[in-house]
Amino acid sequence: MTAFAAAVADASRALHLHAWRHPRANGAEGRCIGRTDLRVDPRRAKRLAHRIRAHARHHALPRVVITSPLRRSAVVGKWLARWGWTHRVDRALAELDFGRWDGQRWSAIARDEFDAWCRDFAQHAPGDGESVAALLQRVRGFDPGDARVLVTHGGWLSGALWLLDGGELTSERWPAAPRHDTHTALPWPLSAAGR
Repeated sequence: MTAFAAAVADASRALHLHAWRHPRANGAEGRCIGRTDLRVDPRRAKRLAHRIRAHARHHALPRVVITSPLRRSAVVGKWLARWGWTHRVDRALAELDFGRWDGQRWSAIARDEFDAWCRDFAQHAPGDGESVAALLQRVRGFDPGDARVLVTHGGWLSGALWLLDGGELTSERWPAAPRHDTHTALPWPLSAAGR
């Protein structure tokens, strides 16, 4: 087998996950939202489920979706389940736990607490919740099984994107979260592509 043929064979075996960020949650504007379990407009959730279903059809993906347990993600999976999909929930896809910051207005969080997190971005647990290092461990350890479609959160997706590119783990190098309702293709496992 030539080197080119081997590369083509490897590429055809590469697994990609199709991850979607949940619809914008009601009441999230200006607030630190991690594990705070906000609702989403049912019409937005249904629209995203339609887009995911069309994307899966176009790419011949299995009709299996894994979502975070938080409502803003799980409601999309429930729509897909109504249409015959298998819907599984996995806590590994949950958003970063901001502890006592969760649900607070960003403006109400003391500047020195926020600065302490930025100084030790990887290990400091904001609001005594979960550190970014712990989030990255959850992302690395996620097992999609036979699923190729995920509905998750901005922090989880930023973690996956950072693992793909690597580099120093600082607040300045942390990737911006993809927009709500958008698709991100992730080669899986991430360790094969990045760190």
